[in-house]
Amino acid sequence: MTRMTLTTLVAASLALGAGAAIADTTTANTTTANTTTATAPAAAPATPADVPQDDNLNATLWMQNSVEHKAVAMGLFDLARMRLHQALSHKGWTAVPDMEGSGYEKKPVAIITDLDETVLDNANYEASLVTRHTSFSPKEWTDYVNSKTSKAMPGAIAFLKYAEKHGVHIFYVSNRNKAEEPATRENMKALGFPVDAKKTDFLSKGDKPEWGSSKGSRIAYVAKDYRVVLLMGDNMGDFTDKAKGDAKARMKAFEADHKHWGHDWIVFPNPEYGSWESAAFDNDWKKPADQRRKEKIEALHPWSPKG
Repeated sequence: MTRMTLTTLVAASLALGAGAAIADTTTANTTTANTTTATAPAAAPATPADVPQDDNLNATLWMQNSVEHKAVAMGLFDLARMRLHQALSHKGWTAVPDMEGSGYEKKPVAIITDLDETVLDNANYEASLVTRHTSFSPKEWTDYVNSKTSKAMPGAIAFLKYAEKHGVHIFYVSNRNKAEEPATRENMKALGFPVDAKKTDFLSKGDKPEWGSSKGSRIAYVAKDYRVVLLMGDNMGDFTDKAKGDAKARMKAFEADHKHWGHDWIVFPNPEYGSWESAAFDNDWKKPADQRRKEKIEALHPWSPKG
């Protein structure tokens, strides 16, 4: 707020009678009055602009900046390496027993891994959404993929090179689409991932007409010719098509597959997005953001303090 100043100069004159003039300040006989400055009341301190709220702020901050996330990722890739070592020594080991046919023990060994938030770190994209106060859009996602700025998850490259060294076929099963595959390959190659070897393949969404966002058909496609010993991902849908449904249905599926978790199914943390979120609002992304947020809050089971 601009301050307003009123300066009043009162000069006294020895002149007699009405209409005496104000003497020049340089005149020796002039008595100059004190100069006073009157100001308006001081303005209240400026109120900081409201900070826009974003549901993904803490999750993105954790994924991008925390050493805890890096440590978890490295630990999970160490676990995957241990499990792969065990699987190579155990001919009966398979991560998808319901998809393997008879004689699978003699098939070549393969692992299946998701890309985003499993071996590729897209926290810079999520940070862009948060800081620009916007949300995911397919077109902008393609622009991001084409920027080739995804990073490697800590421990991912070392693990996949270990698999490659031991003759394991690596299948990258991703919901990035076919048009995004060239930039994805270039990005991953620049980071040091095995992508050009004879034993690496990308199975992107839409590569075949029946390959939608659900991954069951692609996992079955690999299992037809390979002994799949590990599945790796950050979302339940990377392991089973039972991921769809509400929280109760997902819990039932989780419990039914309990022998796989941490054994031949390795899950990576992703608090930013996933089918766990949409399960809280009936998987209906057409609902307004406030309605989705309301239903997510209602899905919580809070502790209530006494008194």
